[in-house]
Amino acid sequence: MKLNMIFLLIALFFYVLTTFSLISYFKTFKENILKKSNLLLISGFFAHILYFFSRWIFSKHFPVTTLFEALSFFSLTIVFFQILIDIKYKVKGIAFFSVLLATTLIMVSLCFQYTITSLPPILNSIWLPVHVFFAFLGNGIFAISFCVSILYLIQLKQVKSKKITEGFFKMPSLETLDALNYKCLTIGFPLLTLGIITGSLWASSAWGSYWSWDPKEVWSLVTWFLYAALLHGRLNSGWRGKRGAIFSIIAFLVVLFTFIGVNTLIPGLHSYANR
Repeated sequence: MKLNMIFLLIALFFYVLTTFSLISYFKTFKENILKKSNLLLISGFFAHILYFFSRWIFSKHFPVTTLFEALSFFSLTIVFFQILIDIKYKVKGIAFFSVLLATTLIMVSLCFQYTITSLPPILNSIWLPVHVFFAFLGNGIFAISFCVSILYLIQLKQVKSKKITEGFFKMPSLETLDALNYKCLTIGFPLLTLGIITGSLWASSAWGSYWSWDPKEVWSLVTWFLYAALLHGRLNSGWRGKRGAIFSIIAFLVVLFTFIGVNTLIPGLHSYANR
């Protein structure tokens, strides 16, 4: 087994431990368990970073050219943003959902070919890291928005049922979660926009056309319109709270379909990504 795969499996191991540690925290709400969870997550993140750069060295290209590599990198961006939120906002509860999502993405990635392959000529471009940087960061912050929305709906359900548990008071308020959701949207949408723009520029240099109505392009545009509608709704139509949370969840499910479903189910110019 290649050294880079060992690093990835170590990262996966730490993410699984983090998930179980956070489950334990939800049962006891002991701060020392939460601190251990954060240390486990950071350990997994560093192992993941080592995987990414060792993969880059071994493959001699930016390692996001297969669905296995892309899912792993997607997972890495989610953990990155989660750690930033832990440091800056110290919002409890979100990490369980984000780490569970990141762990699941790595497990799914292992279903695809993970051996290093040669870089297809179409991908041998400076636009590859540029496009991927913006697109994946946008998707990563939208994943955090998805997790925030799930926690928001859980908290809201407790309020409406009037069956408040101890955990309700340990978790962030509905106002805090809604504000963080909006913050994620305002950061993620420009990144998604830049991802689409750089992808179009890359398409022009590779295929001679900025837009080919390829299935991946179409679904990326659908995703953009969904988040644009959500941002507009929050700014002008009061789409806050429950409505904003539900819309964020739906929009991210479309992101996942665009990311995985389109690459595996619908043939097109981006079919190389499921190698």
